[in-house]
Amino acid sequence: MIRFLATAAPLVLCSLIPAEVTAQQQPGPEERLREMGLSLPTASPPVGNYVRAVRSGNLVFLSGHGECSEPLRGKVGRDVTLEQAYDSARNTGLCLLATLKGAIGDLGKVSRIVKVLGMVNSVETFTDQPKVINGFSDLMVAVFGERGRHARSAVGMAALPNNITVEIEMVVEILP
Repeated sequence: MIRFLATAAPLVLCSLIPAEVTAQQQPGPEERLREMGLSLPTASPPVGNYVRAVRSGNLVFLSGHGECSEPLRGKVGRDVTLEQAYDSARNTGLCLLATLKGAIGDLGKVSRIVKVLGMVNSVETFTDQPKVINGFSDLMVAVFGERGRHARSAVGMAALPNNITVEIEMVVEILP
């Protein structure tokens, strides 16, 4: 009995610390971006009759995005290396976060990155699309921690708009 109480005491004490205190100690998503030396780009308006983000209940659906400025163009496996495409996917993630922030006001409201579709403009014989889209996924986990882990598809495409290398769309759950 004494042994149980001695080991249980730290658990009881930890549970007495208010949640606000422990939450304040953790850097928020935007602070994590700054710590990584990253900033959100300016998201461009859509070209056409659609919107970049739609909120339905606690879900935000983000349209397919490429990089916000000077997107990488060309096919992976011919014009673009795997490493360049990985960086493009990461930059596309920053663009998606900029649009998300514009839609919800604060990235701290993100409860979870739910689902991602990553499309890679690649030659027919290229089969490492998941490694390309890891550029996006690694960024989400770096920014949101476990809340950034998501279900994902990474697929090769015969072509993408304006010959961009990477296009990504995502679904995000936000706090009510």
